[in-house]
Amino acid sequence: MGSKPLFYPAPTYLTLETYWDTDDDGPGPRCGHTLTAVAATKSHGPRLILFGGATAIEGGASSSAPGIRLAGVTNSVHSFDVLTRKWTRHAYRTQSTASLRPAGEPPSPRAAHAAAAVGTMVVFQGGIGPAGHSTDDLYVLDLTNDKFKWHRVVVQGQGPGPRYGHVMDLVAQRYLVTVSGNDGKRVLSDAWALDTAQKPYVWQRLNPEGDKPSARMYATASARSDGMFLLCGGRDSSGAPMADAYGLLMHRNGQWEWTLAPGVSPSPRYQHASVFVGARLHVTGGVLRGGRSVEGEAAIAVLDTAAGVWLDRNGLVTSSRTTSKGLPDHDPSLELMRRCRHAAASVGVRIYIYGGLRGDVLLDDFLVAENSPFQTDINSPVLTSERASSLTSPRTSPSSYASTPNLDGRPEILSAGASMDKNSMEKLAEASAAEAEAATAVWQAVQASSAILAEETSVSDENSQAAETTSEGSDNEADVRLHPRAVVVAKEAVGNLGLMVRQLSLDHFENESRRMVPLQSDQPYSAKKLTRQKSPQGLHKKASILSHIISTLLRPRNWKAPANRRFFLDPYEVGELCYAAEQIFMQDFGDLHGQFGDLMRLFDEYGFPSTAGDITYIDYLFLGDYVDRGQHSLETITLLLALKASFCFNHLIEYPDSVYLIRGNHEAADINALFGFRIECIERMGENDGIWAWTRFNQLFNYLPLAALIEKKLYACMIEKLERPITMDAGSIILMDLLWSDPTENDSVEGLRPNARGPGLVTFGPDRVTDFCKKNRLQLIIRAHECVMDGFERFAQGHLITLFSATNYCGTANNAGAILVVGRGLVIVPKLIHPLPPPLQSPETSPERVADDTWMQELNIQRPPTPTRGRPQPDLDRNSLAYI
Repeated sequence: MGSKPLFYPAPTYLTLETYWDTDDDGPGPRCGHTLTAVAATKSHGPRLILFGGATAIEGGASSSAPGIRLAGVTNSVHSFDVLTRKWTRHAYRTQSTASLRPAGEPPSPRAAHAAAAVGTMVVFQGGIGPAGHSTDDLYVLDLTNDKFKWHRVVVQGQGPGPRYGHVMDLVAQRYLVTVSGNDGKRVLSDAWALDTAQKPYVWQRLNPEGDKPSARMYATASARSDGMFLLCGGRDSSGAPMADAYGLLMHRNGQWEWTLAPGVSPSPRYQHASVFVGARLHVTGGVLRGGRSVEGEAAIAVLDTAAGVWLDRNGLVTSSRTTSKGLPDHDPSLELMRRCRHAAASVGVRIYIYGGLRGDVLLDDFLVAENSPFQTDINSPVLTSERASSLTSPRTSPSSYASTPNLDGRPEILSAGASMDKNSMEKLAEASAAEAEAATAVWQAVQASSAILAEETSVSDENSQAAETTSEGSDNEADVRLHPRAVVVAKEAVGNLGLMVRQLSLDHFENESRRMVPLQSDQPYSAKKLTRQKSPQGLHKKASILSHIISTLLRPRNWKAPANRRFFLDPYEVGELCYAAEQIFMQDFGDLHGQFGDLMRLFDEYGFPSTAGDITYIDYLFLGDYVDRGQHSLETITLLLALKASFCFNHLIEYPDSVYLIRGNHEAADINALFGFRIECIERMGENDGIWAWTRFNQLFNYLPLAALIEKKLYACMIEKLERPITMDAGSIILMDLLWSDPTENDSVEGLRPNARGPGLVTFGPDRVTDFCKKNRLQLIIRAHECVMDGFERFAQGHLITLFSATNYCGTANNAGAILVVGRGLVIVPKLIHPLPPPLQSPETSPERVADDTWMQELNIQRPPTPTRGRPQPDLDRNSLAYI
């Protein structure tokens, strides 16, 4: 099998042939305009809205005066139908176009303004026109019901003020964020946000934490579907182009934070264009100091935010280049992108670019490119084609979809003028409701796919039933059941009770059963027997590396953390390990959070996977969240991958199907860049090697399966619908629900409820568990993802168990860790370990413990963990997750 490249290069742009009825309908040459993708309506497919810009230039080669000056600034509106490829102008003057004229008072002519889509509306702010700076009023072009109408939105209090060369986009489908620009006096670095769900509308000046970007203008910004606002490039106050990129996130407690994006940009630039497709920010064109165009391969770039790397058409970028030296004499596709002051938008997997300026020539061409067809985010049901875009808003994952309810329960976005007339409010409410309708359509499509898959599974079961010697519901077939007693290692680490193993009744645990509410009946669901899916044989990579890893780390009784925290593998060995494991995950079917010491304790107390341990009769299934939070994520993920790869390495080993790893929500670059794994890689391997290793691990994580099936009775999901490798951003609502949702507070709370982890996430009630089990003929779901005090916790009358294996999570929870042993007859026995007491040695005699504790404490102060299930959250807790 040929291996796929680690990173997929930037695409090539081609000219798109478009149509219009009259010459006025075509936008014509222009620059300094905006191009905004708008969601499909009930009667119309997705559209691109082009507004404003300069349609003429003065000066240039034919003028005695140096330089050029933009002229012919306009406020015209042109819409492009993505499905028919037809342009239409929505004019204000002539009687012949009166039927297309938007109602309401339009904004003044302007260029270098900012625009953002809000449902089926486009919001415009700022810019500069013939009379100077435009006002800082917000203008809304409402496309609901295909009747274009202008509204001026009244915002109370102080706002960003008149400015041009700034950026703006909608973050988390709610917050209109604008950053930087020039107010005519100076270049700005401020950031403002307007909550479109809260009236009266007020601009809030942000004071984000983190690495703040410097003052700039003519930058670009685009909001990713999960709520990250990415600022890219720009020109500083001295006129120098910039190459950096910054992500802006909002935490659950309302605090915003800037984060410097990793990677090496191909070139500094300003007056360029950028837009997200999935997790990839597509950056095009731009100029350098003095107005010289960005040329060569640097003119087309991609920032892969899932991997933290920049790419050009040749692949990974390792150094900036501002000249075209060494490139072919003429590449038409690169010459096509030598432009500035153009505009870009995306619909589905396609990136569209219109117009711009090349030297002293205004452009009127329309370009298109597709995100790499091998990129996993194309597999998302809403990104597979332009037709699919009619279900959802461009550049938006369905899991993010929701109208923003106001206090009265009605979904609203923006007001129409000071009077807030009823018709305007209804239009705006309908626009927001359209998003909810789109989300419902996507959700129903997902459910329909699930139902079809369930039927296919049922047919397959019926076809194979004749081969089975035991029929469904036979007394000879065992049902899944939880053993009435759990195995526990005593809390005391010293003295007469030290390391004593005992059995306790499940009734002994005060927290474990708190979610369950007694019912009249609790009948298990019958299910058929399923043989295990086999892992591939004959993996041909260096066995010595795997052997070295296992011999170094698999020491349950005498492993000690390195005193200097230096990791023992180099980047080459990390790459070989990831490659070996990746070949397995590409074909075959509790949380530890970097607490490697707990993994060793569990192995020591209850057996470990080796020929000297219990691999001959025990299979191991790990439920994800191997990294972040703890001190030794590198050891944890490295050992588990080595165990998986080694037992599938060659035919001499008798147990190729004994170690299984599935994916958790922290096995994603967006998450583990924030919660410790990336920091640990850099700290322990050096910056260059660390970033490379972190990137390589995350590439591997995209191949991990999402669920496992045990004897067809313990939880599995419809993973056939999600092709791997898959990034978190590309998995749509299915991946988000699998890896981020939680049970409700207890069995009495049914249905789907909002999840405190963040918008777009849900909690599910016991009714959803029982329905799922019935539909899929399952008896038990085992999931991780939440810290629970006793290490395991039942829900939905015991048909769901939450498992958490890390003790004293983040050094504060004081929780037990547990594993579940599935024995003969599908009897499940919980086995627990409790947190170790503080070390007897003084800090001076155990420097590695001090270093580890300090490292964890600093991380958890910056990003506090999710509260332990069932425990009240402290008043001063900053909450757990970024606004994602």
